[in-house]
Amino acid sequence: MALTASTMLALGTQAPDFALPDAVSGQTVSLSTFAGKKALLVMFICQHCPFVQHVKAELAKLGKDYQDNDLGIFAISANDIANYPDDAPEKLKEMATTLDFTFPFCYDESQKTAKAYTAACTPDFFLFDGDRTLVYRGQLDDSRPSNGLPVTGADLRAAINAVLNNQPIPTDQKPSIGCNIKWKPGNEPGY
Repeated sequence: MALTASTMLALGTQAPDFALPDAVSGQTVSLSTFAGKKALLVMFICQHCPFVQHVKAELAKLGKDYQDNDLGIFAISANDIANYPDDAPEKLKEMATTLDFTFPFCYDESQKTAKAYTAACTPDFFLFDGDRTLVYRGQLDDSRPSNGLPVTGADLRAAINAVLNNQPIPTDQKPSIGCNIKWKPGNEPGY
């Protein structure tokens, strides 16, 4: 496990478009899937990472808590499944079903979407406003698998609520910390 921090993509960046299959439904998901939503949350997660395992119940709760709001949510796993078979689409489907995710959980086989978002770790969070402009990137909260702090989603929830309520987004944004994305050999980004 390589401890990695998010790249902290520049605020104001436009959401890169994508077209990825949802591991559960098989449907193709893209930015247009969430047209008309006031905000969009993009989460890079996977099945095997201990940091994601630590927060997975909160991610499921987050989806349920905001499913009737004006927030689009989707998760992406971009890990190399040849070397990390626990992150293969069928395992993602199993995770999404077990946790009753209310959002698509996509697989980025080419890893192009992860690169476009400069995703570096799992979990890694990107929140966009209605114009699909990046307004928050960083951590879910201060909890980590070994620090004993409760998983609350406080940082991410504060940013989501601010966007949905037309309030200023907190500018003190801390990077997410997790396992590095498992890049295919020779596919490592050169951010």
